[in-house]
Amino acid sequence: MNFIKTARLSRLLPSREELKTIFPLKTILSILAGTAILSFAMINIHRRVHVTEGGVMGMILLLNYWFHVPASILSPLLDGICYLVGFRFLGKHFLIRSLAASSCIAVFLRFWESMPFLLPDLSAHPLIAAILGGCLVGIGAGLIVRQDTSGGGDDALALVIRHLTRCRLSRAYMFTDFTVLLLSLSYIPFTRIAYSLITVTISSLVIDQVQVWGTKKKKAAAGNGTENGTENKIKAGIDTVAAEKAQKKPSDGEVDGQGCA
Repeated sequence: MNFIKTARLSRLLPSREELKTIFPLKTILSILAGTAILSFAMINIHRRVHVTEGGVMGMILLLNYWFHVPASILSPLLDGICYLVGFRFLGKHFLIRSLAASSCIAVFLRFWESMPFLLPDLSAHPLIAAILGGCLVGIGAGLIVRQDTSGGGDDALALVIRHLTRCRLSRAYMFTDFTVLLLSLSYIPFTRIAYSLITVTISSLVIDQVQVWGTKKKKAAAGNGTENGTENKIKAGIDTVAAEKAQKKPSDGEVDGQGCA
């Protein structure tokens, strides 16, 4: 029994070679940059200006208000459910990268909390805070999901929805965020929810753009290369056929000689 348990555990744990495949340098740098930017916006803008969240974070606040369940219990519970769903549909590599990204977010949150605020207080300008916060969160989360990674339950749920429905990632984010924010109207005034709607809309659109940035150019370049290669093959084929016909066609001298004979 112990041998069987050890064998099963070894299947779940990645080998050293597998870790190199899961975490190439580009993925590591993208996750570090994304988690640093995302956590910076959460501390210096959203928490300071009290702009509420959609997705899993908003659901935590909603359930905490109505059912008085501690956020310390709801947060790992809901994130864990989303990660398990992500593992089911997106695989083991997704789960491993996501756990690493979540750990990075926790470290950076602690780091930014230990620092003085690095942006001016935008509490008197909630619209500017909503726009700036949405842009920064979108860039940070986009750099994370660009590597097929989740920085939290929100990202995991959106990636699974995109995987199952083949919709744009921004629509998956908007669906989860808008659903939670509409439910949050049961205890939060509409004026406050309005700014949250602005920030989650902007962040969803920015995530979508960052996530696909550069891929269109690569596809276009690949398409041009394929077309050029096809044209070259066609030209080469035409030249080959022409050369074969020229070899088979008898010369004038050969024709005259055959006629005399």
